[in-house]
Amino acid sequence: MEKSGNDRLRLAVLLSGGGTTLQNLIDKIDQGKLDAKVVVVISSRHDAYGLVRAAHHNIPAHIVASKEYQQDWQQMSAKIDEVLAPYDPELIVLAGFMCHYLFSPKYRGRVMNIHPALIPAFCGAGWYGEKVHRAVLDYGVKVSGCTVHFADLEYDHGPIIVQRTVPVRDDDTVETLRKRVFEQECLDYPEAIQLFAEKRLNIEGRRVRILPRKR
Repeated sequence: MEKSGNDRLRLAVLLSGGGTTLQNLIDKIDQGKLDAKVVVVISSRHDAYGLVRAAHHNIPAHIVASKEYQQDWQQMSAKIDEVLAPYDPELIVLAGFMCHYLFSPKYRGRVMNIHPALIPAFCGAGWYGEKVHRAVLDYGVKVSGCTVHFADLEYDHGPIIVQRTVPVRDDDTVETLRKRVFEQECLDYPEAIQLFAEKRLNIEGRRVRILPRKR
């Protein structure tokens, strides 16, 4: 049975660009496939199209501009936490957020990230977007994919929740591979968030155990 708005998981979405991941989550919510509600969007850029998407769906949005902090991630993160506080999010979703979010201890185990490769390959500081897919093609691997993981205070490092794979084809370009991986991201992230909403994720060291659905 579909949950009421008050019972749905409260999501905060952090982004830096087009907001395609935000749109995917909104679509899944509207389709009744995700028991969640986006209560706030925070962008690190004034010109991020994700802000337009938020406005179209009447979602409160704020800008914490990275250029104002000169890579002082601690100070920027403190401001983000300050902005988040009134919205009381249950889960923070990093959706193409290009800054290092050093969240406060109260959010430990409540921040998720998605990466367009199979962690621990092609990940870490500086690995994002087309750079990842170009490196995959240059290295000649046969399989790529995406990874959803709980974030910690290191880049692409926290415990893995779910992964999906795609073949790397001989005729792939960066764009064709990016498109195929993103199709899997659109499934992977909502799946992980829904598992969180159902309280079925148990962190055990570096492993995330997916608990069976309660009857």
